[in-house]
Amino acid sequence: MDLLGYSISRLPTANPHLNFPAPLRRRSFTVRSSLSLPFSEEKAVYYKHLEAAVDVVERACRLCVHVKKSLFSSDGSILEKNDQTPVTIADFGVQALVSLEMSKLFPSIPLVAEEDSMFLCTNNLVDAVVDVLADRATSRDKLTQDDVLEAIDRGGKDAYAFGPKPATYWVLDPIDGTRGFVRGSEALYVVGLALVVDGEIVLGVMGCPNWQESHPDKSSSKNQENENAVSMSGIIMISHIGCGTWRNTLWETTNMMGGLLDNWIRCFVDDCQIVHEARFCIPDSQTWESLPLSLLYNATTEAEYVGSKEVLLLPACCGSLCKYLMVASGRASVFIQGAKAGKVIKAWDHAVGIICVHEAGGKVTDWRGSELDFAADQVKRRIIFPSGGVLVTNDSLHQAILEIISSGSLVDS
Repeated sequence: MDLLGYSISRLPTANPHLNFPAPLRRRSFTVRSSLSLPFSEEKAVYYKHLEAAVDVVERACRLCVHVKKSLFSSDGSILEKNDQTPVTIADFGVQALVSLEMSKLFPSIPLVAEEDSMFLCTNNLVDAVVDVLADRATSRDKLTQDDVLEAIDRGGKDAYAFGPKPATYWVLDPIDGTRGFVRGSEALYVVGLALVVDGEIVLGVMGCPNWQESHPDKSSSKNQENENAVSMSGIIMISHIGCGTWRNTLWETTNMMGGLLDNWIRCFVDDCQIVHEARFCIPDSQTWESLPLSLLYNATTEAEYVGSKEVLLLPACCGSLCKYLMVASGRASVFIQGAKAGKVIKAWDHAVGIICVHEAGGKVTDWRGSELDFAADQVKRRIIFPSGGVLVTNDSLHQAILEIISSGSLVDS
């Protein structure tokens, strides 16, 4: 049997309209990206899964750029969800694209994702999503509305019931930071895809189309001489358990619809060991004063004028995954998020970021120092329950910050 089992006997289907096939052999791969991974297949158990994930995230990023170009000239492109988060055609298009591609390559692996098709149907936007997928999905047949709706709902909240045993599934955030998507070119947004195998996150891919390579970080390059040869925009970050975290540029600034270049650079967290000297990120919805470290330090955004009782707070809009990306790439030292009463923390906002930070040498726990439990939501695997909040660091600072949190007596009991 394949290492992943490709058996769904422990993952019963909750939605009768979503029929997953019986156990089968691994399907043949048709991956369109010409990009090779920076490590050999012999070193990576899930090489083919990562290869497919890189391909689909790359195409998803191009879909986002395409939709964003027409965002402000189309009255129907920007909507509001019930929680007042802006959502776009790209959000649903990315989820449909990833679902369509991964269900063909790995039909027995379920998908846990953010969106459901009901919202799309209610707002009469199904045709718009079908249109943006027309040239991006690899289906030989013309996509129909039913194809797209089924693909979206394959990752929806009613798609699957997992149970308490360790499970295998994809976790997708189609666009993390949709506020950034609609705000402008300076605000970051991320397409994030991770694979969980028997309860362990084993690989992840993050694509950030408008990431700018303007800050040096600690990296070692496979082709270092090409790193600064041309101005680049966008980043794709990949991680595989035991193989490290790597990044690559998505495209040249002058050709943002072009393909990836084979120029992988190894990512490492920064080496800061003093809290006062660290570079911090926090959620856009939270203030520094609401966090435990504010008892000892004020925050400033002025890098040249950090006082003795201050820390540097990096502006990073929007979403959680771009903060993970910043820590994993060495651009930030710490990302700290408090758990807020009445607000759930979603698995897809953290899963892919966790493995990217871990494989870059960092650490992720809740505020008590425990690893995040992605099986705590036993039925749907959609929600996590970190005690107090989430702490993401370069590892060197982790214990010191946990001690500050603990001494503040602000962790929920």
